[in-house]
Amino acid sequence: MNNPMAVPYWRLSGFYFFYFAALGCYIPYWGLYLKDSGLTSQEIGELSAWLVATKIISPNLGGWLADHTGKGIRIIRLTSFFAALLFCGFVFTHHYFWFAVTTIAFSFFWNAVLPQFEAATLFHLRNNSHRYSQIRLWGSIGFILTVIGTGWLLDKHPIKLLPFAIITLLIFNWWVSLITPDAKKNSSKPIILSIGSILKKPEVIAFFTVNIFIQIAHSPYYVFYSIYLKNHHYSATLTGLLWALGVFAEIILFIYMKHILKYFSLRTILLLSILLSSGRWLIVGWYPDFLSLLIVAQILHAASFGGTHIVAIHLVHLYFGEQHQGKGQALYSSLSFGLGGVIGSLYSGYFWQLLGSKMVFSLAAGICIIAFVITYVWTGRENKKNFAVLG
Repeated sequence: MNNPMAVPYWRLSGFYFFYFAALGCYIPYWGLYLKDSGLTSQEIGELSAWLVATKIISPNLGGWLADHTGKGIRIIRLTSFFAALLFCGFVFTHHYFWFAVTTIAFSFFWNAVLPQFEAATLFHLRNNSHRYSQIRLWGSIGFILTVIGTGWLLDKHPIKLLPFAIITLLIFNWWVSLITPDAKKNSSKPIILSIGSILKKPEVIAFFTVNIFIQIAHSPYYVFYSIYLKNHHYSATLTGLLWALGVFAEIILFIYMKHILKYFSLRTILLLSILLSSGRWLIVGWYPDFLSLLIVAQILHAASFGGTHIVAIHLVHLYFGEQHQGKGQALYSSLSFGLGGVIGSLYSGYFWQLLGSKMVFSLAAGICIIAFVITYVWTGRENKKNFAVLG
């Protein structure tokens, strides 16, 4: 398993491709679909909160099952199947109550998928974890292709076609999971620490706290960015191109991250990424009518998501080890994207009309500053080996 050639590169990459291709249809345009269906900004924020709220439960349940049964890939296949099946319910949904029910049902299974696949990917890579970004970048490529294609499609056709496009991509995602082999953890290694002991460590508490703040700050972007651009008279095609630009910048970072990690510590990458995130949200909030500045803000997605996420994946791998890797990835997903996403979706939904978009994005920038301070203190005190240069 230590032979890099033994890694099923294209099947792992294919799963990421279709998973994030589905997100490329969903995240930028679902708010527009809900608005077209007659929902208010508050209701859209609440539905976004329900979508990520299930991340608090379902990834942990999936992680516990994967670590205790050793059948992680089977769990991925089942959850991918039910996610595709339940999303079909949106085709027949026309009222807020049923939007909420379908969102909860679909997202419960959908949110259990990715953390376990992250764990499976790291099990396949073993001592080659620095190759993670080379596989994960295919997810970003899938996102770019669909975000541009969907923008073009919606400029020419009714937005009612959106659920059908997403369903198709979810089915392909499930299909790739069927041909992806499982990866077994090394059961000969003794379990040194219990999961409870790991979670009590100050550095682990700080790690999760920082990532919760990072996701709270991202939520206004995920929930309202497309609506925000439409209000400032940007077309769906240009909106899609801006989304794609952000992910393209992320791809460039993924391509070169293996080399960056040889020269810069995880601490440096994380601190710089959070600081640039704060600047990004200030640009988005204060200069929406300046396309050139929005382009700069989208390029900073490489830092605000790409840099912070890669550091997080490495730290989860380091903190939780092989025996608790499934639970560790699940906790990272449920606490950051789940709890952080819920708080961020609710505050952005409730404050969007009350305080205005400029103040909502300014709050996001301030939240990043808090995360920066916590990171600076935590990584200064933490054992240096956890933040050393990985090369």
